Amino acid sequence: MENVVLIIHLLLALALIGVVLMQRSEGGGLGMGSGGGGGGSMSGRSAATAMGKLTWWIAGAFICTSIALTVIAAQNSSSSSVFDRLGTQAPAAEETDPVLPGAGDSLLPPADADAPLVPRAD
Repeated sequence: MENVVLIIHLLLALALIGVVLMQRSEGGGLGMGSGGGGGGSMSGRSAATAMGKLTWWIAGAFICTSIALTVIAAQNSSSSSVFDRLGTQAPAAEETDPVLPGAGDSLLPPADADAPLVPRAD
């Protein structure tokens, strides 16, 4: 089932690319340079051509197959883990506490008497 939907999805992608490339260019991206009179994509209503309607139908079908593929993939992955597919078990987590230096001591810096003697460069 997943392969059938995937093949339909790929065919719709190719058809959508072809239909978009075959459409007439209206020039002036986002209606810029249309002269203010209309005809740009930002005008009130653009003419609904057969090619435009076909583009919307193919785009809608493409979105539907995308959602269907997502649902199918989610159903297939929810039943098993990646480790189940590999045939190995997950590594066990070690339950050791990290050893901190001077874990029982205070976290304050050492007092002057405890500080190491470092010669000064005067």
